[in-house]
Amino acid sequence: MHFTFDGNPVDAYAGESVAAALLAAGYRTLRESPNEHAPRGAFCWMGLCQECTVEVNGVRMPACRTECADGLIVRKGTIA
Repeated sequence: MHFTFDGNPVDAYAGESVAAALLAAGYRTLRESPNEHAPRGAFCWMGLCQECTVEVNGVRMPACRTECADGLIVRKGTIA
């Protein structure tokens, strides 16, 4: 299956998390910290730390707890 991350195609396996697929594709930075713009990515892999928050089809979600689906549109996360 395939989805896009910031407009770039990403291959994924059924049942795989968005964070795992992005890591396998070489993406480490899933968002930037709001004040220092420091890179942030998957940390706890349980959805508690929110470091891997991305935008999936327009909704903010933790990438580590979001299952891949064909055609997802994923963008780097923003923290308001």
